[in-house]
Amino acid sequence: MITLKNITVKNFMSVGNVTQSVRFTDNGLTLVLGNNLDLGGDGSRNGTGKTTIINALSYAIYGNALTNIRKDNLVNKTNSKGMLVTLDFEVEGTRYRIERGRKPNVLKYYVNEQNVDEDEAQGENRQTQTQIEKLFGMSHDMFKHIVALNTYTEPFLSMRANDQRAIIEQLLGITMLSEKAEVLKEQQRLTRDAIKQEEYRINAIEEANQRIEKSISDLERRQKIWRDKQTGDVQTIQQQISTLEKIDIQTELNNHAQLGDYLEKKNLKDQAEKWIANIRQDNIKQDRLIDKLEKEINLLKDHKCYACGQDMHDEKQGKILLDKEDQLGEARTQTITNFAQEDEWETALNELGELGMMPVTHYNTLQEALEHQNTLNNLQNEVQRIENESDTYQEQIVSLRETGMQEIQWETMNDLNVLKDHQDFLYKLLTNKDSFIRKRIIEQNLQYLNSRLAYYLTKLGLPHEVAFQPDLNVEITELGRELDFDNLSRGERNRLILGLSWAFRDVFESMNTPVNFLAIDELIDSGMDTNGVDAALGVLKKIERERNKNIFLISHRDELVGRVNTILQVIKEGGFTTFSTDTEFVDAK
Repeated sequence: MITLKNITVKNFMSVGNVTQSVRFTDNGLTLVLGNNLDLGGDGSRNGTGKTTIINALSYAIYGNALTNIRKDNLVNKTNSKGMLVTLDFEVEGTRYRIERGRKPNVLKYYVNEQNVDEDEAQGENRQTQTQIEKLFGMSHDMFKHIVALNTYTEPFLSMRANDQRAIIEQLLGITMLSEKAEVLKEQQRLTRDAIKQEEYRINAIEEANQRIEKSISDLERRQKIWRDKQTGDVQTIQQQISTLEKIDIQTELNNHAQLGDYLEKKNLKDQAEKWIANIRQDNIKQDRLIDKLEKEINLLKDHKCYACGQDMHDEKQGKILLDKEDQLGEARTQTITNFAQEDEWETALNELGELGMMPVTHYNTLQEALEHQNTLNNLQNEVQRIENESDTYQEQIVSLRETGMQEIQWETMNDLNVLKDHQDFLYKLLTNKDSFIRKRIIEQNLQYLNSRLAYYLTKLGLPHEVAFQPDLNVEITELGRELDFDNLSRGERNRLILGLSWAFRDVFESMNTPVNFLAIDELIDSGMDTNGVDAALGVLKKIERERNKNIFLISHRDELVGRVNTILQVIKEGGFTTFSTDTEFVDAK
């Protein structure tokens, strides 16, 4: 429940520098009467500042008066500064205070004596104002139709259709749907932003994966080239090895070793046979020489010349004989030597034995065979080295796939899309005029609104039937005839205005929270006959009695003095307004 407790005003409109205070907690019907002493005598009911109270209340809550008065014109013209309005109220046991003023501009908002927000520089903090209006749960227009009824407020039924619809939608809770739709719209924006962020994240992962995949593809391409080269090199070397292995190199080396022995043996044998042949040839030569020398010696012994056969008996013959005998000795010695040497060579030749078959070799030399073996060993080692080479590309590829590639998680995106679809669906339900939710709310609340309106119009004695239609238009009929609001008389219009405002208030309080205060500014004075005034007064008494309301009835009708609980005198003297009850004067604080 919203309980307005007290309001104080200073330098507000006709209220001067002395702070005036009015309580709203004295449950009952209070008649607000004016007395302008500046006009002489008992004064006049006009121009005293009776409406100042509800203008101050409107200004305190919304920062604006009930009517189109510029804010600076709300400041008392005599003092021209230091205007301040303070409102104390409670909502569900929590105490609140609003202090709002001009020259200087001030807006202070207290919750349980704690200053929630203060803006002395501008006095128009939008966030604070939003909090205040949310707390009261009604717009300024709604406030003028259900809390502070004033003859200057445009009647609901005189307003344009769109303005009527705005108020009735707010009253029936449709505006609440719009407000929820606005909140939901912000949530939709946040969800869309989250989806975009998730898309950016996924795209970043995809792009990173694509770059890594490209790197992997490049590594795989280079790996293939490397493997193909490795395979080709191995195949080429294997072919070379296969060609070299066609020759049994060990056999080749063995054959070369045997060939060396064979050639050495053959050389020795050839040498022995050569020496034997030379010795035998020399023996023949020596035998012939011996035969010749023996013949010549025999001739010389016979003193014959071995050359011509003539006799020789001189010393020369002896000398030649000795010489020939020496030659014969040497020849025979040589023959003996030859026989000895021949025996040695024959023995050596016999020891060499049979020469056998000459070993067959592929290479002409052992060096060539050894080079074959070395080449074969090198090629085999090279094949093993190439086959054992580490595939560095595979390690990089595996590393990139296992640590570089990121798996894209779609759960968040799927959840966000589901949330977005759900929010879109809810938004349509909240905003679409054909939504069953809106129709159901209108259907339920219109029935209650029409029943309360019918009740109050009956109490006020209006013979017309007035009802809101499902399309939120108002239908006014009398005896089956459809009428416009302007077809009604002034008094009938006033009855309808009062009944509609009270019905609006009942709907508002049923859907939101009760408000302990109601002000009616001269509405019952305007064209209302005695029966209308009595009927309106009866309804107001019933409301204040059964619902514990504090009702301020601003009127010029003196006949109402004896029919109310309290009278609040609004006295204007010396250009300034003061407030006092019939029992006490509320002095400045």
